[in-house]
Amino acid sequence: MKKLLIVPLALSALFLGCTQEQQNKLGRTIQNYTGVNGVVDIYSGGKLVMRFLKVDKLTTAHGTDDNKPRPYRFAYGYIDKNFNYKVDPDEKKKVYFEVTNYETYIFYENPLP
Repeated sequence: MKKLLIVPLALSALFLGCTQEQQNKLGRTIQNYTGVNGVVDIYSGGKLVMRFLKVDKLTTAHGTDDNKPRPYRFAYGYIDKNFNYKVDPDEKKKVYFEVTNYETYIFYENPLP
């Protein structure tokens, strides 16, 4: 019983000893491993115009030669044509998409199971 209690306490102490950036990196690593049921909403003129479902992560693009970050992010997901938070039969194809730093978009976990 004591061993079961010691392991979580040791992990908690290790995690709390990390800087905020190290904690964020660790959290992202865990999410990359386990996956995220993410949603990306894209807005134009204050109106929802596109929604992507089952997005694991948004990746910042980097240049091939200079490895500098580019002003857009990319991911793969399913287009939610009717905005119902479900992948319907006519939405079964996973697509590549990009969002620029100049667009209004939100990335969040799907509120429906």
